[in-house]
Amino acid sequence: MQAVSNLSDRAVAKTQAPETMLVELQKAIATQLAPQVADIDLKGQYPRQFMHLVGEIGGYKQAVAPEYGGTGNGLKAAVQAIEAISQECLCTGFMAWCQIACTWYMQNSDNAYLKQHLLPLVATGKVLGGTGLSNPMKHFAGIEKIALVAERCAGGYVLNGMLPWVSNLGAGHHFGIAARLANSDDYLMAIVSDELEGMTLRCNAHFIALEGSNTYSCIFRNVFVPDKLILAAPCEEYVNRIRPGFILTQVGMGLGLVASCIQIMERANQRYGHVNCFLDDQVEDLAASLAITREKTYAIATQMSQQEGDRPLSKQASKQASKQAFKQVIQARISASELSLRAANAAMLHVGARGYLHGGIAERKLRESYFVAIVTPALKQLKKMLHDMEKSEVKS
Repeated sequence: MQAVSNLSDRAVAKTQAPETMLVELQKAIATQLAPQVADIDLKGQYPRQFMHLVGEIGGYKQAVAPEYGGTGNGLKAAVQAIEAISQECLCTGFMAWCQIACTWYMQNSDNAYLKQHLLPLVATGKVLGGTGLSNPMKHFAGIEKIALVAERCAGGYVLNGMLPWVSNLGAGHHFGIAARLANSDDYLMAIVSDELEGMTLRCNAHFIALEGSNTYSCIFRNVFVPDKLILAAPCEEYVNRIRPGFILTQVGMGLGLVASCIQIMERANQRYGHVNCFLDDQVEDLAASLAITREKTYAIATQMSQQEGDRPLSKQASKQASKQAFKQVIQARISASELSLRAANAAMLHVGARGYLHGGIAERKLRESYFVAIVTPALKQLKKMLHDMEKSEVKS
Protein backbone atom coordinates (compact mmCIF):
# COMPACT_ATOMS: atom_id res chain seq x y z
CA MET A 1 0.00 0.00 0.00
CA GLN A 2 1.31 3.44 -0.87
CA ALA A 3 2.58 5.74 1.86
CA VAL A 4 0.32 8.60 2.88
CA SER A 5 1.11 12.21 3.69
CA ASN A 6 1.08 13.38 7.29
CA LEU A 7 -2.07 14.73 8.92
CA SER A 8 -1.02 18.39 8.75
CA ASP A 9 -0.52 18.13 4.98
CA ARG A 10 -3.91 16.52 4.53
CA ALA A 11 -5.69 19.20 6.54
CA VAL A 12 -4.70 21.79 3.91
CA ALA A 13 -7.31 20.21 1.60
CA LYS A 14 -10.04 21.95 3.61
CA THR A 15 -9.20 25.21 1.81
CA GLN A 16 -10.72 23.91 -1.45
CA ALA A 17 -14.23 25.28 -1.94
CA PRO A 18 -16.72 22.97 -3.68
CA GLU A 19 -17.30 25.64 -6.33
CA THR A 20 -13.61 25.55 -7.24
CA MET A 21 -13.67 21.79 -7.49
CA LEU A 22 -16.75 21.84 -9.73
CA VAL A 23 -15.22 24.40 -12.12
CA GLU A 24 -12.08 22.29 -12.51
CA LEU A 25 -14.15 19.14 -12.84
CA GLN A 26 -16.27 20.63 -15.63
CA LYS A 27 -13.11 21.53 -17.54
CA ALA A 28 -11.79 17.99 -17.19
CA ILE A 29 -15.14 16.52 -18.27
CA ALA A 30 -15.16 18.65 -21.42
CA THR A 31 -11.55 18.04 -22.41
CA GLN A 32 -10.73 14.57 -21.05
CA LEU A 33 -13.99 12.64 -20.66
CA ALA A 34 -16.26 13.83 -23.48
CA PRO A 35 -13.94 12.64 -26.31
CA GLN A 36 -13.96 9.05 -25.02
CA VAL A 37 -17.62 8.61 -24.04
CA ALA A 38 -18.48 6.69 -27.22
CA ASP A 39 -15.65 4.22 -26.63
CA ILE A 40 -16.65 3.83 -22.98
CA ASP A 41 -20.21 3.04 -24.03
CA LEU A 42 -19.69 0.93 -27.15
CA LYS A 43 -16.24 -0.61 -26.64
CA GLY A 44 -16.19 -0.99 -22.88
CA GLN A 45 -13.17 1.27 -22.50
CA TYR A 46 -12.30 1.99 -18.87
CA PRO A 47 -11.39 5.69 -18.37
CA ARG A 48 -8.59 5.03 -15.88
CA GLN A 49 -6.71 8.29 -16.35
CA PHE A 50 -9.87 10.33 -15.94
CA MET A 51 -10.79 8.42 -12.77
CA HIS A 52 -7.42 9.33 -11.27
CA LEU A 53 -7.81 12.92 -12.51
CA VAL A 54 -11.13 13.33 -10.68
CA GLY A 55 -9.30 12.39 -7.51
CA GLU A 56 -6.59 14.97 -8.16
CA ILE A 57 -9.27 17.62 -8.70
CA GLY A 58 -10.95 16.69 -5.42
CA GLY A 59 -14.12 15.07 -6.68
CA TYR A 60 -13.97 12.07 -4.34
CA LYS A 61 -12.99 13.74 -1.07
CA GLN A 62 -15.79 16.22 -0.52
CA ALA A 63 -17.51 14.21 2.25
CA VAL A 64 -14.20 13.07 3.80
CA ALA A 65 -12.86 14.79 6.91
CA PRO A 66 -9.72 16.95 6.40
CA GLU A 67 -7.66 14.79 8.77
CA TYR A 68 -8.10 11.89 6.36
CA GLY A 69 -7.26 13.75 3.16
CA GLY A 70 -10.68 15.27 2.50
CA THR A 71 -12.17 18.74 2.34
CA GLY A 72 -15.00 18.24 4.81
CA ASN A 73 -17.40 20.06 2.47
CA GLY A 74 -20.07 17.39 2.90
CA LEU A 75 -22.38 15.14 0.94
CA LYS A 76 -23.94 17.90 -1.15
CA ALA A 77 -20.62 18.53 -2.91
CA ALA A 78 -20.18 14.78 -3.39
CA VAL A 79 -23.61 14.56 -5.04
CA GLN A 80 -22.73 17.53 -7.27
CA ALA A 81 -19.51 15.86 -8.44
CA ILE A 82 -21.39 12.68 -9.39
CA GLU A 83 -24.09 14.78 -11.06
CA ALA A 84 -21.59 16.72 -13.19
CA ILE A 85 -19.85 13.58 -14.44
CA SER A 86 -23.12 11.70 -15.03
CA GLN A 87 -24.44 14.52 -17.18
CA GLU A 88 -21.73 13.68 -19.71
CA CYS A 89 -21.36 9.93 -19.09
CA LEU A 90 -23.48 7.94 -16.68
CA CYS A 91 -21.02 5.04 -16.74
CA THR A 92 -18.21 7.24 -15.44
CA GLY A 93 -20.57 8.99 -13.04
CA PHE A 94 -21.50 5.61 -11.61
CA MET A 95 -17.85 4.72 -11.12
CA ALA A 96 -17.29 8.05 -9.38
CA TRP A 97 -20.16 7.08 -7.07
CA CYS A 98 -18.45 3.71 -6.44
CA GLN A 99 -15.27 5.54 -5.48
CA ILE A 100 -17.12 7.94 -3.18
CA ALA A 101 -19.06 5.05 -1.63
CA CYS A 102 -15.76 3.37 -0.80
CA THR A 103 -14.59 6.50 1.02
CA TRP A 104 -17.97 6.70 2.78
CA TYR A 105 -17.54 3.21 4.21
CA MET A 106 -14.15 4.03 5.70
CA GLN A 107 -15.16 7.53 6.81
CA ASN A 108 -17.96 6.03 8.92
CA SER A 109 -15.96 3.12 10.32
CA ASP A 110 -14.25 3.03 13.72
CA ASN A 111 -11.23 1.34 12.10
CA ALA A 112 -8.34 3.76 12.61
CA TYR A 113 -6.00 1.80 10.34
CA LEU A 114 -8.27 2.11 7.30
CA LYS A 115 -8.97 5.78 8.01
CA GLN A 116 -5.32 6.69 8.35
CA HIS A 117 -3.72 4.47 5.70
CA LEU A 118 -6.22 3.70 2.94
CA LEU A 119 -8.95 6.36 3.09
CA PRO A 120 -6.62 9.25 2.08
CA LEU A 121 -5.44 7.28 -0.96
CA VAL A 122 -8.97 6.47 -2.15
CA ALA A 123 -10.19 10.01 -1.38
CA THR A 124 -7.51 11.51 -3.63
CA GLY A 125 -7.87 8.93 -6.40
CA LYS A 126 -4.37 7.52 -5.97
CA VAL A 127 -6.03 4.17 -5.26
CA LEU A 128 -9.28 3.30 -7.05
CA GLY A 129 -12.14 1.66 -5.22
CA GLY A 130 -15.56 0.14 -5.61
CA THR A 131 -18.46 -1.30 -3.71
CA GLY A 132 -19.69 -4.88 -3.51
CA LEU A 133 -22.86 -4.21 -1.54
CA SER A 134 -25.46 -5.01 -4.21
CA ASN A 135 -26.15 -8.45 -2.80
CA PRO A 136 -25.90 -7.46 0.90
CA MET A 137 -28.22 -4.47 0.50
CA LYS A 138 -30.80 -6.72 -1.14
CA HIS A 139 -30.33 -9.23 1.67
CA PHE A 140 -30.81 -6.62 4.38
CA ALA A 141 -34.05 -5.59 2.63
CA GLY A 142 -35.30 -9.19 2.72
CA ILE A 143 -34.99 -9.78 -1.03
CA GLU A 144 -32.25 -12.40 -1.41
CA LYS A 145 -29.77 -14.49 0.58
CA ILE A 146 -26.34 -13.08 1.33
CA ALA A 147 -23.63 -14.58 -0.84
CA LEU A 148 -20.52 -14.47 1.37
CA VAL A 149 -19.81 -16.34 4.61
CA ALA A 150 -17.04 -15.35 7.02
CA GLU A 151 -15.50 -17.62 9.63
CA ARG A 152 -13.50 -16.22 12.50
CA CYS A 153 -9.84 -17.26 12.75
CA ALA A 154 -6.68 -15.98 14.39
CA GLY A 155 -6.09 -12.37 13.35
CA GLY A 156 -9.09 -12.04 11.06
CA TYR A 157 -11.69 -13.93 9.06
CA VAL A 158 -11.78 -16.47 6.21
CA LEU A 159 -14.34 -15.67 3.50
CA ASN A 160 -15.99 -17.96 0.98
CA GLY A 161 -18.64 -17.33 -1.66
CA MET A 162 -19.23 -15.25 -4.78
CA LEU A 163 -20.38 -11.69 -5.44
CA PRO A 164 -21.99 -11.40 -8.91
CA TRP A 165 -21.82 -7.62 -9.46
CA VAL A 166 -18.91 -5.47 -8.33
CA SER A 167 -18.01 -2.39 -10.39
CA ASN A 168 -15.02 -0.06 -10.79
CA LEU A 169 -12.63 -2.97 -10.28
CA GLY A 170 -9.18 -3.72 -11.58
CA ALA A 171 -5.72 -4.66 -10.37
CA GLY A 172 -5.08 -3.10 -6.99
CA HIS A 173 -8.58 -1.66 -6.58
CA HIS A 174 -10.20 -1.89 -3.14
CA PHE A 175 -13.90 -2.42 -2.49
CA GLY A 176 -16.35 -2.84 0.34
CA ILE A 177 -18.08 -6.17 1.04
CA ALA A 178 -20.42 -7.70 3.62
CA ALA A 179 -20.59 -11.31 4.77
CA ARG A 180 -22.62 -13.39 7.20
CA LEU A 181 -20.66 -14.59 10.20
CA ALA A 182 -20.63 -18.39 10.27
CA ASN A 183 -22.96 -20.01 12.82
CA SER A 184 -24.40 -16.61 13.66
CA ASP A 185 -27.13 -14.16 12.73
CA ASP A 186 -24.58 -11.33 12.65
CA TYR A 187 -22.59 -9.91 9.74
CA LEU A 188 -19.34 -8.12 9.05
CA MET A 189 -18.24 -5.50 6.56
CA ALA A 190 -14.70 -5.17 5.26
CA ILE A 191 -12.51 -3.57 2.62
CA VAL A 192 -10.85 -6.12 0.32
CA SER A 193 -8.92 -6.20 -2.94
CA ASP A 194 -7.85 -8.64 -5.64
CA GLU A 195 -4.43 -8.69 -3.98
CA LEU A 196 -5.77 -11.01 -1.26
CA GLU A 197 -4.84 -14.64 -1.84
CA GLY A 198 -7.78 -16.76 -3.00
CA MET A 199 -9.65 -13.85 -4.65
CA THR A 200 -10.56 -14.25 -8.34
CA LEU A 201 -12.19 -11.68 -10.63
CA ARG A 202 -14.33 -13.04 -13.46
CA CYS A 203 -15.59 -10.92 -16.36
CA ASN A 204 -19.35 -10.51 -16.59
CA ALA A 205 -21.56 -10.80 -19.66
CA HIS A 206 -22.11 -7.74 -21.86
CA PHE A 207 -24.55 -5.12 -20.61
CA ILE A 208 -26.85 -2.90 -22.64
CA ALA A 209 -25.10 0.12 -21.10
CA LEU A 210 -22.21 0.99 -18.76
CA GLU A 211 -19.88 -1.41 -20.56
CA GLY A 212 -16.86 0.57 -19.37
CA SER A 213 -17.67 0.16 -15.68
CA ASN A 214 -15.20 -2.70 -15.13
CA THR A 215 -17.86 -4.87 -13.50
CA TYR A 216 -16.76 -8.32 -12.37
CA SER A 217 -17.94 -11.32 -10.43
CA CYS A 218 -15.72 -11.82 -7.40
CA ILE A 219 -15.03 -15.36 -6.23
CA PHE A 220 -13.76 -15.91 -2.67
CA ARG A 221 -12.02 -19.21 -1.94
CA ASN A 222 -10.70 -19.27 1.62
CA VAL A 223 -9.75 -15.59 1.41
CA PHE A 224 -8.12 -14.42 4.62
CA VAL A 225 -9.17 -10.87 5.57
CA PRO A 226 -7.11 -9.46 8.46
CA ASP A 227 -8.71 -7.51 11.30
CA LYS A 228 -7.10 -4.30 10.06
CA LEU A 229 -9.40 -4.42 6.97
CA ILE A 230 -12.64 -4.97 8.91
CA LEU A 231 -15.02 -2.01 8.79
CA ALA A 232 -17.38 -3.40 11.42
CA ALA A 233 -18.20 -6.76 13.01
CA PRO A 234 -21.00 -7.16 13.87
CA CYS A 235 -22.25 -4.46 11.52
CA GLU A 236 -25.99 -3.86 12.00
CA GLU A 237 -25.52 -0.40 13.52
CA TYR A 238 -22.78 0.38 11.01
CA VAL A 239 -25.00 -0.52 8.01
CA ASN A 240 -27.74 1.74 9.35
CA ARG A 241 -25.10 4.47 9.60
CA ILE A 242 -23.83 4.22 6.01
CA ARG A 243 -27.05 3.36 4.16
CA PRO A 244 -28.51 6.89 3.89
CA GLY A 245 -25.32 8.29 2.32
CA PHE A 246 -24.96 5.20 0.12
CA ILE A 247 -28.42 5.78 -1.35
CA LEU A 248 -28.51 9.59 -1.40
CA THR A 249 -25.29 10.03 -3.38
CA GLN A 250 -26.78 7.80 -6.10
CA VAL A 251 -29.31 10.56 -6.78
CA GLY A 252 -26.48 12.50 -8.41
CA MET A 253 -26.49 10.00 -11.28
CA GLY A 254 -30.16 10.65 -11.96
CA LEU A 255 -29.82 14.43 -11.69
CA GLY A 256 -27.02 14.45 -14.25
CA LEU A 257 -28.80 12.15 -16.68
CA VAL A 258 -32.04 14.15 -16.55
CA ALA A 259 -30.16 17.42 -17.13
CA SER A 260 -28.52 15.97 -20.24
CA CYS A 261 -31.87 14.69 -21.54
CA ILE A 262 -33.32 18.19 -21.21
CA GLN A 263 -30.40 19.53 -23.25
CA ILE A 264 -31.11 16.94 -25.96
CA MET A 265 -34.75 18.03 -26.05
CA GLU A 266 -33.81 21.70 -26.30
CA ARG A 267 -31.54 21.00 -29.27
CA ALA A 268 -34.22 18.88 -30.96
CA ASN A 269 -36.78 21.65 -30.49
CA GLN A 270 -34.67 24.02 -32.56
CA ARG A 271 -35.73 22.01 -35.59
CA TYR A 272 -38.81 20.09 -34.51
CA GLY A 273 -40.34 22.32 -31.85
CA HIS A 274 -43.43 22.88 -33.98
CA VAL A 275 -44.32 19.19 -33.67
CA ASN A 276 -42.59 18.24 -30.40
CA CYS A 277 -44.96 20.61 -28.62
CA PHE A 278 -47.64 17.90 -28.93
CA LEU A 279 -45.69 15.40 -26.82
CA ASP A 280 -46.71 14.84 -23.19
CA ASP A 281 -43.39 15.75 -21.53
CA GLN A 282 -41.99 19.15 -22.38
CA VAL A 283 -38.69 20.82 -21.45
CA GLU A 284 -40.37 23.14 -18.95
CA ASP A 285 -42.11 20.25 -17.18
CA LEU A 286 -38.98 18.18 -16.80
CA ALA A 287 -36.86 21.17 -15.83
CA ALA A 288 -39.31 22.01 -13.05
CA SER A 289 -39.30 18.40 -11.79
CA LEU A 290 -35.50 18.31 -11.93
CA ALA A 291 -35.24 21.54 -9.94
CA ILE A 292 -37.52 20.14 -7.22
CA THR A 293 -35.64 16.84 -6.95
CA ARG A 294 -32.27 18.59 -6.95
CA GLU A 295 -33.34 21.09 -4.28
CA LYS A 296 -34.69 18.34 -2.00
CA THR A 297 -31.59 16.20 -2.49
CA TYR A 298 -29.20 19.05 -1.73
CA ALA A 299 -31.22 19.95 1.37
CA ILE A 300 -31.12 16.37 2.68
CA ALA A 301 -27.38 16.13 1.97
CA THR A 302 -26.75 19.40 3.79
CA GLN A 303 -28.79 18.25 6.77
CA MET A 304 -26.88 14.97 6.96
CA SER A 305 -23.55 16.78 6.77
CA GLN A 306 -24.49 19.05 9.64
CA GLN A 307 -24.85 16.04 11.89
CA GLU A 308 -21.87 14.66 13.75
CA GLY A 309 -19.00 13.73 11.43
CA ASP A 310 -21.29 13.46 8.37
CA ARG A 311 -23.06 10.57 10.12
CA PRO A 312 -26.78 9.89 10.23
CA LEU A 313 -28.50 10.22 13.58
CA SER A 314 -26.89 8.22 16.37
CA LYS A 315 -28.46 5.84 18.84
CA GLN A 316 -28.95 8.66 21.32
CA ALA A 317 -30.91 10.74 18.84
CA SER A 318 -34.60 10.31 18.22
CA LYS A 319 -35.36 7.05 16.41
CA GLN A 320 -38.43 8.62 14.86
CA ALA A 321 -36.42 11.52 13.45
CA SER A 322 -33.87 9.08 12.05
CA LYS A 323 -36.59 7.05 10.32
CA GLN A 324 -38.12 10.18 8.82
CA ALA A 325 -34.74 11.34 7.53
CA PHE A 326 -34.10 7.96 5.89
CA LYS A 327 -37.60 8.01 4.43
CA GLN A 328 -36.77 11.32 2.73
CA VAL A 329 -33.60 9.75 1.29
CA ILE A 330 -35.60 6.85 -0.17
CA GLN A 331 -38.19 9.24 -1.64
CA ALA A 332 -35.45 11.33 -3.29
CA ARG A 333 -33.90 8.20 -4.78
CA ILE A 334 -37.29 7.04 -6.11
CA SER A 335 -37.85 10.46 -7.69
CA ALA A 336 -34.44 10.29 -9.40
CA SER A 337 -35.22 6.86 -10.86
CA GLU A 338 -38.68 7.73 -12.13
CA LEU A 339 -37.59 11.10 -13.49
CA SER A 340 -34.64 9.50 -15.32
CA LEU A 341 -36.94 7.06 -17.12
CA ARG A 342 -39.38 9.81 -17.97
CA ALA A 343 -36.72 12.25 -19.22
CA ALA A 344 -34.87 9.68 -21.34
CA ASN A 345 -38.11 8.56 -22.97
CA ALA A 346 -39.03 12.17 -23.68
CA ALA A 347 -35.60 12.88 -25.16
CA MET A 348 -35.91 9.88 -27.47
CA LEU A 349 -39.33 10.99 -28.68
CA HIS A 350 -38.19 14.58 -29.18
CA VAL A 351 -35.26 13.49 -31.35
CA GLY A 352 -37.47 11.18 -33.38
CA ALA A 353 -36.12 8.86 -36.07
CA ARG A 354 -32.52 10.03 -35.57
CA GLY A 355 -32.70 8.82 -32.00
CA TYR A 356 -33.33 5.30 -33.26
CA LEU A 357 -29.84 5.12 -34.77
CA HIS A 358 -27.48 2.92 -32.74
CA GLY A 359 -24.74 4.94 -31.07
CA GLY A 360 -26.76 8.16 -30.88
CA ILE A 361 -26.79 10.14 -27.65
CA ALA A 362 -30.55 9.88 -27.10
CA GLU A 363 -30.38 6.11 -27.50
CA ARG A 364 -27.51 5.95 -24.98
CA LYS A 365 -29.42 8.05 -22.46
CA LEU A 366 -32.42 5.73 -22.79
CA ARG A 367 -30.25 2.70 -22.04
CA GLU A 368 -28.53 4.50 -19.17
CA SER A 369 -31.81 5.59 -17.61
CA TYR A 370 -32.78 2.01 -16.89
CA PHE A 371 -29.57 1.57 -14.94
CA VAL A 372 -30.55 4.42 -12.60
CA ALA A 373 -33.78 2.54 -11.91
CA ILE A 374 -32.15 -0.91 -11.62
CA VAL A 375 -28.87 -0.36 -9.75
CA THR A 376 -29.13 -1.46 -6.10
CA PRO A 377 -31.28 -0.38 -4.46
CA ALA A 378 -33.50 -0.75 -7.51
CA LEU A 379 -36.74 1.16 -7.93
CA LYS A 380 -38.79 -1.86 -6.87
CA GLN A 381 -36.58 -2.38 -3.81
CA LEU A 382 -36.88 1.28 -2.85
CA LYS A 383 -40.66 1.09 -3.09
CA LYS A 384 -40.65 -2.07 -0.98
CA MET A 385 -38.48 -0.35 1.63
CA LEU A 386 -40.82 2.64 1.68
CA HIS A 387 -43.86 0.36 1.97
CA ASP A 388 -42.28 -1.56 4.86
CA MET A 389 -41.44 1.66 6.68
CA GLU A 390 -44.95 3.07 6.27
CA LYS A 391 -46.47 -0.25 7.36
CA SER A 392 -44.27 -0.20 10.46
CA GLU A 393 -45.37 3.36 11.24
CA VAL A 394 -49.03 2.33 11.13
CA LYS A 395 -48.40 -0.56 13.52
CA SER A 396 -46.56 1.66 15.98
